[in-house]
Amino acid sequence: MQKKDAPLRSDAQRNRERILEVAVAELTLCADAPLSAIAKKAGVGQGTFYRNFPNREALVLEIYRHEMQQVADSAAQLLSTREPDRALREWMDHLARFAMTKAGLADAIRQATSGPGSPAKPGHAPVTAAAELLLHASEEAGIIRPGVTAEDFFLAIGGLWQIDPHGDWQPRVTRLLDLIMDGLRAGAPGR
Repeated sequence: MQKKDAPLRSDAQRNRERILEVAVAELTLCADAPLSAIAKKAGVGQGTFYRNFPNREALVLEIYRHEMQQVADSAAQLLSTREPDRALREWMDHLARFAMTKAGLADAIRQATSGPGSPAKPGHAPVTAAAELLLHASEEAGIIRPGVTAEDFFLAIGGLWQIDPHGDWQPRVTRLLDLIMDGLRAGAPGR
């Protein structure tokens, strides 16, 4: 029997990732998308599907956690290959895509976390830590104003969660994030 935290075999990991990818698309279109349809489109059998996700709630919460962790992990990757302010701005694009996915899945997330005894939504700690990492690196490089906290940052970008994910959101998000980045750079000691 496989331990809970043991790494998955590569084929099992591919199956899990394929299920998550299909589930994001299907549940964004319809919060009540049948799990059997998701399994079929992912090319896995019912047994494989339910071994990974025993119920709808487990699937929805794992999508949310997985997408959030990918955004969080991208911060360090971007910092390793770009200047801190460029890494921060690109990371904001990753965060925007997560916000649009989350908005598209809002009904499914609400259903998964609203019943009696339902699990709670995963916390935002990984994304907050990623923002802190990027803000600190940019401040240390003198390319954003000093003293901006992760809380300040998330309050400033709160408008992301007001944008309709079903419309042409990308141009509007780009404009919003460029404005925020300009604001972060204003008053930077290195400017």
